[in-house]
Amino acid sequence: MDVAKDDVLGQKSSIHHLIFWTNFLLDSWMEISYNEVSQSEQREESRDMLQDANQPNVIVFFTDQQRWDTSGLHGNPLDLTPNFDRMAQHGTHVRRSFTCQPVCGPARSCLQTGLYATRTGCFRNGIPLSPNLKTLAHHFGEAGYATGYIGKWHLYSRSGAGPGPVPAEHRGGYDYWLASNVLEFTSDAYQTTLYDNDNKPVDLPGYRVDALTDAVIRYVDQHQNDPFYLFTSYIEPHHQNHLDDYPPPDGYRERYTGKWIPPDLAALGGSTHQHLGGYYGMVKRLDEALGRLLDALKSLHLLDNTIILFTSDHGCHFKTRNSEYKRSCHESSIRVPTAFHGGDFIGGGQLQELISLVDLPPTLLDAAGLEVPAEMQGRSIMPLVRGETENWPEEVFVQISESQVGRAVRTQRWKYGVDAPNSSGGRDAGSDQYAEQYLYDLQADPYELRNLIGLQSHEPVTEVMRERLVRRMLEAGEEAPTIESAPTQRSGQRSVTEAEARS
Repeated sequence: MDVAKDDVLGQKSSIHHLIFWTNFLLDSWMEISYNEVSQSEQREESRDMLQDANQPNVIVFFTDQQRWDTSGLHGNPLDLTPNFDRMAQHGTHVRRSFTCQPVCGPARSCLQTGLYATRTGCFRNGIPLSPNLKTLAHHFGEAGYATGYIGKWHLYSRSGAGPGPVPAEHRGGYDYWLASNVLEFTSDAYQTTLYDNDNKPVDLPGYRVDALTDAVIRYVDQHQNDPFYLFTSYIEPHHQNHLDDYPPPDGYRERYTGKWIPPDLAALGGSTHQHLGGYYGMVKRLDEALGRLLDALKSLHLLDNTIILFTSDHGCHFKTRNSEYKRSCHESSIRVPTAFHGGDFIGGGQLQELISLVDLPPTLLDAAGLEVPAEMQGRSIMPLVRGETENWPEEVFVQISESQVGRAVRTQRWKYGVDAPNSSGGRDAGSDQYAEQYLYDLQADPYELRNLIGLQSHEPVTEVMRERLVRRMLEAGEEAPTIESAPTQRSGQRSVTEAEARS
């Protein structure tokens, strides 16, 4: 009898537990569903408000490994970039624009977040961007924008993962997705494979630049009535890794082989004569793609209400500064073409200040009328566009990884670089000890063919630049390092005044 009672009581207890957990899970599901619906409704409400306010669309046209002097505005005589040049002259040309990290993944982490690579954690390739970091997609999305990403991502890596698909939680908050993590490994010049929101492969026809541009124009056409933020990331003019070559569209290499060579490449050689013709052909096709996009926006009556940023992650030195194409402090590696069009950028002229890649994310938010997050380490250039140049930094700061653990600062006239000889560029994000490596006078030697580090005549310059570097490292969140001075060299007739040292 007691056993029967215990069985009944046990059954009742089990039923009560079952009812409790069923109600709990149901309430939790309803709460989650309500929150999702609430967030969705909030975004729809924000989007409606943006439409009422005629909020500008935002497009980033991002190239890979493009030197600044491929542009006619920077003296290239080959007419490679008539569309970029026209857009920059009609909008705002950032004449002195520099990456803050001359390698693909780290630079991309900076452009997505407005943080230096040592802060994002992506100090070298192969380190995934943390899902906990807020990107431009998050900021624009929270403001009601539709957000989209097309092209190369290079911010995801997991053991055993392929080079193409990226899990949804590692896509930086972008709603629409048509991309490949390492596009150079999932495509070739005339074979383009991207992955959609469901990580299904999508093969696109045509030369790779054209394939991506077709997808970009389709996205714009489908979002005519939505305020949208679209990040377009091309692989060109990056080399095709498995070939170690720069494959342009058919017939384009022949147009430019043997033509104008930048002075640093003419002096130092490297792979210039093998690769420059193809590289120029890729740049030409990118500019034609930019022209197609501008034409599409104009035909859809969206051009006047779309902010466009054109920039690149880093430059290319064609194996003249180390054994590959980037990862150095030299102009060929860090200086890139940059221009804005649309909104308040129309008629902005040519900015002469030094502007970093890390300054571009806050600029895009500011230009769209959105609040710039306090945690961003860059600063908006909108005051410069308005002619307000007071308190703008006199130097840009560069972190270098993989080939070395290096740091550099560049002013209008001088560049100073240090190296951590006991650290590994593939292992260490930074160091507490560096040694002086470079000092260049960019006024007398714009292509950096004479290293002045250690000259007695330039000790005042070195001292000033060392102070600038340590200050910028601290501002970026790094520790103050010990910097070993370079061995002293005689100067001959060279001399530098105190005023020149601070220029």
